[in-house]
Amino acid sequence: MKKIAIFASGSGSNAENIAEYFKDSANVSISLIVCNKADAFVLERAKRLGIPSKVVTGAGMKDEKAVMALMKEYGIDFIVLAGYLLLVPKYLVDAYPNAIVNIHPALIPLHCGKGMYGDRVHEDVIACGDKQSGITIHYVNEFFDNGDIIFQATCPVEPGDTAHDVATKVHALEYAHFPRVIAETISKL
Repeated sequence: MKKIAIFASGSGSNAENIAEYFKDSANVSISLIVCNKADAFVLERAKRLGIPSKVVTGAGMKDEKAVMALMKEYGIDFIVLAGYLLLVPKYLVDAYPNAIVNIHPALIPLHCGKGMYGDRVHEDVIACGDKQSGITIHYVNEFFDNGDIIFQATCPVEPGDTAHDVATKVHALEYAHFPRVIAETISKL
């Protein structure tokens, strides 16, 4: 049984989608949700889903000993970033080589890097006049949106689309593909 920790910063809709996907799995367990914001809705989702959760602030992530103890306590084998806005510290990347994945709401190498998240990404897609957007699922290294790409899926950006329209299309891709790609990536460990 592979045990996953999901790191999230906000609402947690992707975290919930992933948890639902794996809820009856004999091979994968969502064992922990880590959030850097005490008031994030993902913590309510975790409670409703019966998944243990912990708040680890940005300052708390700097405490390597405490974070690694938390990962060990829950027997974490794999980490999924689902709307997690902090840079993953190098010690965690080193401890989980090719076992931390992120989803980015655009086609890397476009519209990515520090500060490019959520609606900012979709607004940038519109401002740049892109004809398509999509998602990128990638391994995590110690830099924002820089690890090797595992999977990409695209959606059209139609004339007249707003950032909200693009976000809706991108969210549909996230929900459709992220859990499956996580399952495929874990199966290679």
